[in-house]
Amino acid sequence: MQEEIVIIGAGQAGAQLAHSLRQGGFEGPLRLIGDEPHPPYQRPPLSKKYLAGDVGAEGLWLRPPAFFETNQIDHIPNSRAVSIDRSAKRVQLENGDTLSYGKLVLATGTNARKIPLAGADKTGVVTLRSIADVDAIRDGLKTSNSIAIIGAGYIGLEVAAVAKALGKTVSVIEAQDRPMKRVVSQAVSDYFSGLHREKGIDLHLEAAIESLVGDDKVTGVKLANGNVIEAELVLIAVGAEPNDHLAGESGLEIDNGVLVDGSGQTSDPHIYAVGDCTRFYSGRYQRSVRMESVQNAIDQAKAAAQALLGEEVDYDPLPWFWSDQYDVKLQIAGLSEGYDDTVVVGSPEDHKFYVAYLNEGQLIAVDSVNFPRSHMLARRVIGETWREGLLPDA
Repeated sequence: MQEEIVIIGAGQAGAQLAHSLRQGGFEGPLRLIGDEPHPPYQRPPLSKKYLAGDVGAEGLWLRPPAFFETNQIDHIPNSRAVSIDRSAKRVQLENGDTLSYGKLVLATGTNARKIPLAGADKTGVVTLRSIADVDAIRDGLKTSNSIAIIGAGYIGLEVAAVAKALGKTVSVIEAQDRPMKRVVSQAVSDYFSGLHREKGIDLHLEAAIESLVGDDKVTGVKLANGNVIEAELVLIAVGAEPNDHLAGESGLEIDNGVLVDGSGQTSDPHIYAVGDCTRFYSGRYQRSVRMESVQNAIDQAKAAAQALLGEEVDYDPLPWFWSDQYDVKLQIAGLSEGYDDTVVVGSPEDHKFYVAYLNEGQLIAVDSVNFPRSHMLARRVIGETWREGLLPDA
């Protein structure tokens, strides 16, 4: 009989891993532990369609609940793993139960990053990571006319777009000098700054925050310059951090993520890790990377399933990402970190363009705005030497 595989984390990566193991012929006991009451679900729509009310919770499910029963995947919801006994190969759950494993997989994802901010514990201050978080934001928006969003990354700007469409007064506060600075160029940042301001967003850049004000309930954000931005709801959206605490406490090697090799194996040969919580060496980019994307969650889970089934794998993906804001779709192929030149093709004024990022003449990434053809072609050609005409004209 095949040894039992236990997966901690019932998100995109964990669910994909379980599915891929069954597809690949694994017939042993398979347990999927999740700390939420729901079946595994998609997270990207949370800040968009789910927040807007365009899709209900059931529309987020990755698989219908019956799928797990049919495939003999023991999905255990509302359960949190609190410790791993590596020598005994056992996982202890918060409720006191213990589970034995032959192989263990960590698919613990990320947590919303916290910032040391006076007043962050007030009622009306929220983060966004789960269905429950968005339910709280939706309830808050029903009784609030104004929202302040701290952070102008993907999540912050997506929520800003939805809240504005719902008729709310929206302020976005960003410490950097431009939105999405960590992942896009000046040209793309400028475009989205203009887009949000045209829609009526009050965008504050290079803004330091002193505190959140109000009594028990938040009423505004006080900036370091003394100005107060009034808000009945405040979303802290300053990125995510890997949920690698369980791994670290059990003695596994971590470094802003659980360290894994190309097969997903950790420093313990009986424990693997997949998805947003992992960090691995990319030969493509010649550095250690940690990726927060659906693409990585799915593809790394598939690779780890192959490894667990005895196949040789060396995972080194071409990453891609996307963000929907209003009727604008931003699609990113590759990682632009380390670029030394950019080429802009198309017209930001026409809301259709792309930016190609080069390093020593080689194409390493492409940001496409309402330009799906350039995105799909970029995913095929990144890694080749840049040649004029390699990507389509606008």
